[in-house]
Amino acid sequence: MPCSIERADWVRIDALCAIERKAVQLFRGHPAWPSYAAMSIPPELLQRAVSQGLVWVASNETGEPVGFVWLDAEADDHGVIGIAEIDVLPEHGRRGIGAALLEHACQWARAAGYRRVDLGTLADVRWNAPFYARHGFQVVDKREPAFAWARQRDRENGFPDHLRVFMSRHLSAPAGGEWTVWPAPAKLNLFLRICGRRADGYHELQTVFRLLDWGDEIRLRWRDDGRIRRLRDVPGVPADMDLAVRAAQLLQQHAGTTAGVDIEVEKRIPMGGGLGGGSSDAATVLVALNQLWKLDLDEDVLAGLGRQLGADVPVFVRGRSAWGEGVGEKLTPLGLPRRHYVVVDPHESVPTAALFQAPELTRNAPRATISSFASGETTENAFAPVVRARHPRVAAALDWLGGFGQARLSGSGGCVFLETKSCDRAMEIAGQCPAAFTATVAAGVDVSPLQHALARHRGAS
Repeated sequence: MPCSIERADWVRIDALCAIERKAVQLFRGHPAWPSYAAMSIPPELLQRAVSQGLVWVASNETGEPVGFVWLDAEADDHGVIGIAEIDVLPEHGRRGIGAALLEHACQWARAAGYRRVDLGTLADVRWNAPFYARHGFQVVDKREPAFAWARQRDRENGFPDHLRVFMSRHLSAPAGGEWTVWPAPAKLNLFLRICGRRADGYHELQTVFRLLDWGDEIRLRWRDDGRIRRLRDVPGVPADMDLAVRAAQLLQQHAGTTAGVDIEVEKRIPMGGGLGGGSSDAATVLVALNQLWKLDLDEDVLAGLGRQLGADVPVFVRGRSAWGEGVGEKLTPLGLPRRHYVVVDPHESVPTAALFQAPELTRNAPRATISSFASGETTENAFAPVVRARHPRVAAALDWLGGFGQARLSGSGGCVFLETKSCDRAMEIAGQCPAAFTATVAAGVDVSPLQHALARHRGAS
């Protein structure tokens, strides 16, 4: 049966949950049926996985979803990823759709540097353990510490432990000339002050960069002919202006290497949203190509190259949430409380240069301290009054999100965000987002997903 496989989006969450409920009916009469009947996929968890790009959907020739696979990266071992769920509509079974989804997920995991894929399944059901065995999975000792968390989750859900087997498939490292996958995370500015103007004309800033577990995805393929090619267009961004391409060119020139690269950027971070999308893409290319091209440049050198591309690039290169000063290049890593964020895109791009030229912009604010930020005293964004006055859609998004708490502008906008203490609360708010806006839920992280990806790729190689 012809089918296409692509990343899932929020619009299909209900359809994917319906597929799972139909697929689980196949277990009627099996000893595990009472547990399956009592459990269903929590939509909010599936939504988080969709936001992180860990869910793929198979659609038939009319575009209707007929199956999906969901990867789980919650394990502490960053070299291992799990299969949380894989389901196909029963009426579309035995047509190769499940196999295609499984292979697609495993190949993505391999390209992302994972060394192993784990799963829990039933030994005596032909479309479970025997199916996975045909695709390179082997039964392992479920008493291994790696499976303790999954077994504990089974117990919490009332799933009988004696019915479950665990299986693993080992993945080889991508060879030279094969695609590799790297994250380019978004950031939030938890506050932003302008404290003066420097002799070189740049503004003196203070801010806190909060890295997120959500963002763009960069695909890179090593070339031996020195060419740097962008293979996927980014709307509104010519290749010669693309920071990802410019980062590769700058690194190639600095290192004097004859290696080249093919680049594909899957954009999820809104452009002109104050979330650092272009800067993060550039940083990911610098860090990833330093590994792929075997240049062995240290972090300070990469951050220095990044600074030539943009003020925000160094924080993404260094990969830590941080207190930032200067033009954003003086960074002090911060350990911040675990928080989730509702990030709202009002679909109105805000030109940064115009904001810096605005006569009403406050440019001489007193300097803040880390302690004043930690106490909650310092949360303002110097650009917020200007953006609110000049950009009505951003103002409307701030007003709507402000109905749930303290809504803030990120960077120079136009995306706005709200901090919550739980994912459930963030999901609840995001689910009420007006149709005119787009809401995403992300978790704040102290260490960038890019750093974890780098460790995986180093381990795989």
